[in-house]
Amino acid sequence: MSASLTDGHGRTIRYLRLSVTDRCDLRCVYCMTDDTVFLPRHELLSFEELDRLSSAFVARGVDKIRITGGEPLLRKDILNLFRSLSRHVASGALRELTLTTNGSQLARFAPALVASGVRRINVSLDTLDPLRYAALTRHGDLAKTLAGISAAQAAGLKIKLNAVAMRGVTEHEIDDLIAFAHGRGMDLTLIETMPLGHLDVDRADQYLPLDELRRLIAQRWTLVDVDDRTGGPARYVRVGETGGRIGFIMPMSHSFCESCNRIRVSATGQLYTCLGEHGGTDLRQALRSSESDDSLDEAIDRAILRKPRGHDFEIRRHSEPALERPMSVLGG
Repeated sequence: MSASLTDGHGRTIRYLRLSVTDRCDLRCVYCMTDDTVFLPRHELLSFEELDRLSSAFVARGVDKIRITGGEPLLRKDILNLFRSLSRHVASGALRELTLTTNGSQLARFAPALVASGVRRINVSLDTLDPLRYAALTRHGDLAKTLAGISAAQAAGLKIKLNAVAMRGVTEHEIDDLIAFAHGRGMDLTLIETMPLGHLDVDRADQYLPLDELRRLIAQRWTLVDVDDRTGGPARYVRVGETGGRIGFIMPMSHSFCESCNRIRVSATGQLYTCLGEHGGTDLRQALRSSESDDSLDEAIDRAILRKPRGHDFEIRRHSEPALERPMSVLGG
């Protein structure tokens, strides 16, 4: 066992995306169907197990943890986990403890997140039109999400907005999203939709390559490529008129796998070394089989060495998803 986590292709793993629930209070059309069945709560790792698992990764060199869902702030007593993990931030072992959220619970949680060592969050927001927001999320209230964003900024959280690029939607929304984000000091990251899980729409109708969207953006805004990195896969441009940044995450049209430093763990303890991985590695058994972390470390090492060079996602009309697993299991 080596101190750091290095895969078979020489990439060092520094970033853990940890799901704490697959449940969500929204049903976004690119993520799940309206009748999605969620895991029984008793199958989820306890907070003590999530902490132990996270700490094992921190001991091996992981310096960024992103808490995801589903919607992570729906998990009862979730602040206990943030408070516990904040000790790694205080010690300097963890460079960043953050989360991705749909914003619906932010007004309630923002001050406590800051008190737990969280300084920056991602908020999913695909539209600023209330009717379109309700349609895209099926259950969402835009006013509630916007109030959450305001509360988070008032509490001192730095926010990056995430928007999934959807044909027929984002082309009409993009200028307003840029102006909204940059006018409030927020970055905006655009993400290509991915073929994960069954939907009740054809993904080929949703898919909007970001190269195409960037050309559209450049018709109005001056875009300058920058070398900024935030630890994730986004590649950034700065907008001349606003001074703000736009990030592009392009898993479909421009793979970023060669520099991937990320792994994902589901709320049930399945380790996925690639978003496109089918099976995963069961860490829950290793956690529960011994109070020692030896078997856990061994399972992690075996999985990391098998991390694939890259995914082979493809979207074709009327095709089955690349994976049955929906986005809500790992938070993307």
